[in-house]
Amino acid sequence: MPIYDFRCNPCGQQCEVQQSMNAPPPICLDCGNDMERWFSSVPVVHGGAARGREQAARSLPQCGKGCRCCP
Repeated sequence: MPIYDFRCNPCGQQCEVQQSMNAPPPICLDCGNDMERWFSSVPVVHGGAARGREQAARSLPQCGKGCRCCP
């Protein structure tokens, strides 16, 4: 079953729920309103591509070691 991100518009609460595509939206535990399926703009990366991304991030200069914010 897929995992979906949900967000409550009135209070801003966010959660992940594993449910079928046709299941009704969950109820917000904070305010009791129906939550809406929310699509983030962050792509999901799996497998070898994820390892490559992690290596690239580690190779970037850290703050204080030649980065743009610390000349």
